[in-house]
Amino acid sequence: GLLCYDEIHRTGPMRIRSVRPTWLAAVLLILLGGCGLDSPMTTVLPKSDLGQEIHDLFMNIAGWSLFIFVVVEALLLFVIWRYRDRPGRAEPRPIHGHLGLELIWTLIPVVIVVSIAVPTIAVVFRTHAPPPAEALKVEVVGHQWWWEIRYPDLGVRTANELHLPAGRPVRLALTSADVIHSFWVPQLGGKRDLIPGKVNHLIFTVAAPGEYPGQCAEFCGVSHANMRLRVVAQVPAEFEGWAARQKAPPAPPTGAAAEGREVFQASACVACHAIQGVAVGVVGPDLTHMGSRKTLAGGLLPNTPEQMSRWLADPPAVKPGSRMPKLPLTDEQIAALVAYLESLR
Repeated sequence: GLLCYDEIHRTGPMRIRSVRPTWLAAVLLILLGGCGLDSPMTTVLPKSDLGQEIHDLFMNIAGWSLFIFVVVEALLLFVIWRYRDRPGRAEPRPIHGHLGLELIWTLIPVVIVVSIAVPTIAVVFRTHAPPPAEALKVEVVGHQWWWEIRYPDLGVRTANELHLPAGRPVRLALTSADVIHSFWVPQLGGKRDLIPGKVNHLIFTVAAPGEYPGQCAEFCGVSHANMRLRVVAQVPAEFEGWAARQKAPPAPPTGAAAEGREVFQASACVACHAIQGVAVGVVGPDLTHMGSRKTLAGGLLPNTPEQMSRWLADPPAVKPGSRMPKLPLTDEQIAALVAYLESLR
């Protein structure tokens, strides 16, 4: 036993020295993996006034945190070095009360807390101020697991893609049709909960045209991670053109698309979905201009014929817990439905 202990005691440090660089390299790679600034879900490249306010506040708090860390660690190292035990060193003399030190370690935290609290309160009040009169009103309703989007002043209703004019204030009225959801588009600002029976508001102005992905940030069921959102910010003229196209009825289908409309009207699809002039369902997303959207299945899949076929064949297999059931459709009926939905532009 003593021999084994001696061997472990003798060789242990060598093994530790050989493994330590590997572990340090692995930890360093993991930490550096979260440092990319080009992620579409980053919060450190704000693209709205609200996002910029929150980012500035975050940097203020991070700066104070770094200052506190550096000062405390420097004092700690100084004390360890200055008052370390040495041969022949006299016993240190205890200090009973020091008015100067007590004032310092009382006043400095007060200054830091005030420097954080005042900007925080100011941002809270600014981000909850009434919107300007020219703000675009948008209603967002969370469903398991998709987003219903309405423009009451424009008479437009869509799903999962929030089109906004860049440079114009926007007022989102947020609520839920079932459970609590949370609206979060990282580059445009903070989160807001969508609560059944209550309306919360989010006010911001998108700074530049672009596409900004979002996500439900409140666990809302088995497909919570699949409840995605895309914000499309456009120059005002492009937004007005988009809104005009959304208000217009889709072109009459021909060929395979016409066959798909018949399949749509003869199946359970017509009971859940709305298509202008064809169906008035309110359970699922409005499909009037489905073909013009970039995604489907609550933002989960790219809107391509292949993915549309996959989705229509077996929705619960693609999106766990999907409220859209698997319908008894043949391959020919699915192909016709895909042609019809893709024609709705």
